[in-house]
Amino acid sequence: MYNNFAYIYDELMADIDYKDWYLYIKSIFDKFNKMPKKLLEMACGTGNLSYYLAKGGYDLTCFDLSSEMLSIAYNKLIKFKNVQILNQNMVDFHINKKFDAVISICDSINYIEDKDDLLAVFKNAREHLDDDGIFIFDINSHYKLKHIIGNNTFVEDREDIFYVWQNYFDESNDIAEFYLSFFVSDEDGKYTRFDEEHFEKAYYTDEIIELLKQASFEKVHCFDGFTFNKPNEKSERINFIAMV
Repeated sequence: MYNNFAYIYDELMADIDYKDWYLYIKSIFDKFNKMPKKLLEMACGTGNLSYYLAKGGYDLTCFDLSSEMLSIAYNKLIKFKNVQILNQNMVDFHINKKFDAVISICDSINYIEDKDDLLAVFKNAREHLDDDGIFIFDINSHYKLKHIIGNNTFVEDREDIFYVWQNYFDESNDIAEFYLSFFVSDEDGKYTRFDEEHFEKAYYTDEIIELLKQASFEKVHCFDGFTFNKPNEKSERINFIAMV
């Protein structure tokens, strides 16, 4: 779970264009002839996509497990009257309403390490969808976690943040282990260190599809990256669209 990392998350993720991600989601709605009004965003993080969904006029409910991330999201979303922010867990969330679409982005699904828990997430998403609803999410591919991120070390030196990201891929359980050390400077130029551990499960596409079908999603589509092309063996991000 994101703790101190939450407060520098947006700076480190500045290369992600959340507006383009929002537009891609809208293109998914168009492709599958959906005109949703009520949206649920799972694992909304600091609210970067939530901001564009709210600005787009959707009736948005969003939640995250990290209270630190939510505190930042709250400051971005407070001006919108069409947003409800909750502190909940993807595995066992309960909201007393149904939605036209459920969305989760930025490989949040990979953080569910146990297949039974992931099935619970998918069942929960299904239970919170209207019968004509659509479920949209993405994963870091098995290929990316094993061959690109796994067993590699990344170092970045920015003006006020230096970090080392050491990774290990455990082939016995397909878990990518991330060990991050951050050095963040204050106004006086003094650096504070903090460390975090994160774990992502590497799922194969067929595993995800099978779990979605077990959760009563009958129509499942998957695409490479931010396209409508079929994934290939070296796809790094895979988008899933599931409907009943």
